[in-house]
Formats: sequence, C-alpha cells, structure tokens
Amino acid sequence: MISSAPLPPSASPTAPEILLDYPSDGVAVVRLNRPEATNALSLTLQAQLSEVFGTLSADERVRAIVLTGGERVFAAGGDIKSMEGCGAIEIMQRHTERVWAPIERCPKPIIAAVCGYAFGGGAELAMHCDVILAGQSASFSQPEIRIGIMPGIGGTQRLVRAVGKFNAMRILLTGKAVSAEEARIMGLVSQVLPDDQVLPEALKMAQLIAAMPPLAAMQIKEVVLAGVDASLEAALMLERKANQLLFATRDQKEGMQAFIEKRKPEFKGN
Repeated sequence: MISSAPLPPSASPTAPEILLDYPSDGVAVVRLNRPEATNALSLTLQAQLSEVFGTLSADERVRAIVLTGGERVFAAGGDIKSMEGCGAIEIMQRHTERVWAPIERCPKPIIAAVCGYAFGGGAELAMHCDVILAGQSASFSQPEIRIGIMPGIGGTQRLVRAVGKFNAMRILLTGKAVSAEEARIMGLVSQVLPDDQVLPEALKMAQLIAAMPPLAAMQIKEVVLAGVDASLEAALMLERKANQLLFATRDQKEGMQAFIEKRKPEFKGN
C-alpha cells in the first residue's frame, strides 16, 4: 500500500488529496486520494498536483515517477460542481494551463498506472504522462460534449496526436468510453495488464528507468516531445544535437566503459 509523505509546504495539510511515496531509489509514486469523489479533479487536487510535480521535477534524487489513482479508479474527470455556475471570465482566470504546466514540463519520465475510469480531465491527466499502463478494467473517454463543453486541458490536441484524427473525433464527438484494449490498439495505451499487476508493473518499469542514466532519459523525453510538432528534418537535427551533447556526460563514459568491461554501470546523473 502506498503511504503518505509530507506535501510541499504550501499544500494544505488538512486536505491530503495527494499521497506521495518513495518506494525505491530514484522512484516517486504520486497517488490521487479522493476515493469518495472518484478522484474528481477538484481545484485543490489540481493545485496539489502542480506543487508535487514542481517539487519532483527539481529533486535530483527522483529519476522516474508513477502516477496512479488506485486500484478502482484513476480519475473520473473534473469537478463539475465547481464549474456549473461559472462564466467564461472566471474559467479563464483559473489559468489551468499554469496549474498543469509542472506536469506537462516535468523532465522526468512519468508512468500512468490506470485502473477503472480515466474520464475527461482524468484521461487528459493520463495523456500528460509518457507511458500509460492500463488494467483490464480501465476505460478512457472525453465526455465533455455531453455537458455542453469540450476538453480544455489538452484532450483534443494530445488525443489526436496519440490515436489519429478519426479515432479522436469519434471519442470527442460521441463522449463514449473506449476499453483499455481498444485504447491499446489505437495507440493511447502502452500495455494492458490484469488490474492487480498494473501498479507493480509500473513500479518495476520505473525502477528500470531510474537505473538508467537520467540525463539520457531526460534528453530522450525532451526530443520526442519537441520533435512531434516539428518537421522531420528539424526533429532529426534536435536528435543529433541531443545525442552529441550526451557525449559530454560522465554517464556516457561510464556506460560505454562498463559495456566493454562486461560489468553493471553506475550512473550518477552527470
């Protein structure tokens, strides 16, 4: 079971809507903790997510992050009650793009461990991650159209990049959920597992990534994300430059020397 650790100083100690744990060297687990509300993304929960990811991004000891909602639900969307009476200006002034920026810009690899619903903002949160492991019970949807709105934290843009225009339009325009297996076939999900194996497999993957040279992992993530929206020529140039830069690291020297000497490398992150 994931245990709670202290949140960043400005997070409210009376509302632990995020549980933070460090189960092994280099690995952090962030768990959404609103089970009574199916982990709906309240303003408080979003603010705490922002702070936690800001803290983890700056923590050199953390090399990989697992994000989960638990064994029954990932996140069942935004908190509709907090939006129902709002006008356009109030929604604009919430500046959700600023709240979600620390997750979007986190340089560390993030693995989403998804069981149960990942609806609306929950699906968008999963799409902020780099790898999505889904339980057989998982389902994904963007149901915003059913209440007269549309995704507002990346659902239209990240979804079409993940699954293509025609699959994305079906999901966005009908609001219907897709199963974990269908999401895997579309390209939204990396792997489908029995529910009770999702978190252990995510932790195993995070431990594997944490044992890799962290500068190389961060450069891979940065180049992949930047290259998606660039021309192939520009993206290949970014790849070459990042590859060249890594030859200035001690971890590159250690990795190649360990390979030659047939021993396990020890990567220090420099």
